[in-house]
Amino acid sequence: MNLEDFFAQKYGEKGSPTRLEFERKAAACHLAQKLKDERRKLKLTQSQVAERIHSQKQFISRIENGDVDVQLSTFLAILDALGLSVVFAPKATTT
Repeated sequence: MNLEDFFAQKYGEKGSPTRLEFERKAAACHLAQKLKDERRKLKLTQSQVAERIHSQKQFISRIENGDVDVQLSTFLAILDALGLSVVFAPKATTT
C-alpha cells in the first residue's frame, strides 16, 4: 500500500469532504509548528509573544499546540510580533 492509498482509505479520496477537512487540519498544524519554530529562532518566549499581542501565554501555547483555531486578525498579530508576513503562492500539486 502506498501513501496515497493509505490516505484514501483513512481519510477518503482526494477532493472528498473528509479528505479536505483532514488536509486543512494538517495545514493548520503545520502553520502552528512554523510559528513555534520562528518564535524559538528569535529566542522569544510564549509570554513575550503574548505580551506583544496583548494576550496570555496560555493562548500562545494553545495556538502552537494546535488546540485552538485562531481568528485571522490574531494570526496576523502574531506574524507581526514575530516580524513575519504572509505571501500567497499557488498550491503545489502532486501527481
